[in-house]
Amino acid sequence: MTDWSWTKEDADEAYHISRWGDGYFDINQEGHLCVLPNRDPNGPRIDIAEVIEEMKLQNIPMPMVIRFHDILRSQVKLLNETFREVIKEADYPGKYTGVYPIKVNQMREVVEEIVDAGTPYDFGLEAGSKPELLSVLAFNDNLNALTVLNGYKDEEYLRLALLGNKLGRKVIVVIEKFSELYKILKLSREMNVAPMIGLRAKMSVKGSGKWAESGGDKAKFGLTIAEMNHAIQILKEENQLSCLKLFHFHIGSQVTDIRTIKEVIREGGRIYAELLKLGANIEYFDVGGGLGVDYDGSQSTNESSINYNLKDYVSDIVYILKEICAEEKVPAPNIVTESGRAITARHSCVITNVIDKIETSFTEFPTDVGVDEHRLVSKMREMYESLNLKNAQETFNDAEDTKKEALSAFRLGILTLEERAKIETLFWKITKKIAGYLPDMEFIPENLYDITKSIAPQYLCNFSIFQSAPDMWAIGQLLPILPITRLNERPTTEGTLVDITCDSDGKINKFIGIEETRNLLPLHDLKPNEDYFIGLFLTGAYQDVMGDLHNLFGRLNEVHVFCDDEDPTDFYIEEVIKGSSSDTVLRAMQYNPEGMAYTMKKNIDKEIQAGKISPREGVRLIDFYEECLQSYTYLKK
Repeated sequence: MTDWSWTKEDADEAYHISRWGDGYFDINQEGHLCVLPNRDPNGPRIDIAEVIEEMKLQNIPMPMVIRFHDILRSQVKLLNETFREVIKEADYPGKYTGVYPIKVNQMREVVEEIVDAGTPYDFGLEAGSKPELLSVLAFNDNLNALTVLNGYKDEEYLRLALLGNKLGRKVIVVIEKFSELYKILKLSREMNVAPMIGLRAKMSVKGSGKWAESGGDKAKFGLTIAEMNHAIQILKEENQLSCLKLFHFHIGSQVTDIRTIKEVIREGGRIYAELLKLGANIEYFDVGGGLGVDYDGSQSTNESSINYNLKDYVSDIVYILKEICAEEKVPAPNIVTESGRAITARHSCVITNVIDKIETSFTEFPTDVGVDEHRLVSKMREMYESLNLKNAQETFNDAEDTKKEALSAFRLGILTLEERAKIETLFWKITKKIAGYLPDMEFIPENLYDITKSIAPQYLCNFSIFQSAPDMWAIGQLLPILPITRLNERPTTEGTLVDITCDSDGKINKFIGIEETRNLLPLHDLKPNEDYFIGLFLTGAYQDVMGDLHNLFGRLNEVHVFCDDEDPTDFYIEEVIKGSSSDTVLRAMQYNPEGMAYTMKKNIDKEIQAGKISPREGVRLIDFYEECLQSYTYLKK
């Protein structure tokens, strides 16, 4: 039922949708979160709740990943068109020829979509390992697009790269370690093909944000300035200087501060100019990754935000590079970026259903006066009955002391279990009552500040943080999180989220806020026989491919959604990819499901022979075990 006192603007303020959504998300009249695949408020709207309902009809259980491939295509187009626009505006002599680093999300469907959407722009791919190179060679068959190869390389890796050159592809081997230069020159002579070589520099400028250590003098990858000079000399001696095609640097993922980008472009531009003066004929200037995503919507230098937009980023690269090349009187290079996070993050979300609500306080236990009850019980009851707004702070302090005293008395055998239960119940009643007073207090004392957090409920969500949001657990990455429906209703509580793993770290208690993170998320009370869905958004970069098998919870069911303005729902489901079954994740851990089923059958047969289980029940139990092996790893509801 619509709460007319709670508006769409109120919901947006509570969950900051317009700040982090970048025009792709909105709330409809039913209070459902919608996707605007074209970022057009008057265009198609995909109701996420309708996608979920369609999945129910197809018997696809929660939790699930929903991919909105139109967002993926839109981001590829937006990146390329912005570069074209700024290059034209600046009258920059070179062109933009970007690549997508598939390490950000190697899912075949994602890579295929990016390649297809990037075809008009000759948008290429980047690989950082042999398996990635194998896939890139197969998928990037556009002879005008670049294939950039990073990471440490052995002979097999380099042979694969040269195979690409033999096929007429623009495969550029970026030298990360000096010894790789000797290897590529040797193998190119052996395979009788001219290599395309890039040099990666260790920049003195450090990045900003969580990955700041990716750059700087102690960076893991790249050549020092002395090594780059030495590389030029070797290429001259080998008469292979014409093979040097690209200059590259990288200062880390999710660069939060635009000033860092300005500084590194200035340093890189000067190095590029000096390399040309040494005789190199470099065509491509690869600024690497770093284009960030405003996860928390604060538009700041917070680790989960950025203080710039795409136009700012592109303009700084183009204009600074043009200025330096003019000053140094060298040709302006073609510009390459490896912007994977910005392309993929927005297109994917994780949807989970809430299984239950875990209350922190224990109000069910009766607290009536008992015969000969301990004085501590009576004292706590008196505090509860006399509690008011004026004495809240003093009462809370006394209640905490009494609770500690009661615990000591229980350990000494002075207090009974029932009396301890009464004291704890009364303490939580006091805490909840004080929490109700907080909005009326002009000043909240420090010891009362965290009361709301201490009594907040935990919403048990049917997913694994370790599988579906590993960065939240591992590095404290913030992701937008909010209910999918009931956004036209005022949230009645605030709580945290916990997953279904048996690990105490399987929880989310940091949520985005305007000026700082908050510990609680506005939520609605659960209704009987009605699903309540929570969405984790901007999960398309890294989260999709970095999840582990903690507790043997496997990959989620996956739904690929495309916009269709002719359809009444404005969408169609192009593909459903089933998530991991129990036998799949067991095999990944070296178990043999067939052998396990056989062992269980033998054990049940023994019980049948002993007369403890009937033959009919035994068959049902064996079938049940085998069905569980084939079933989804997550909870059913």
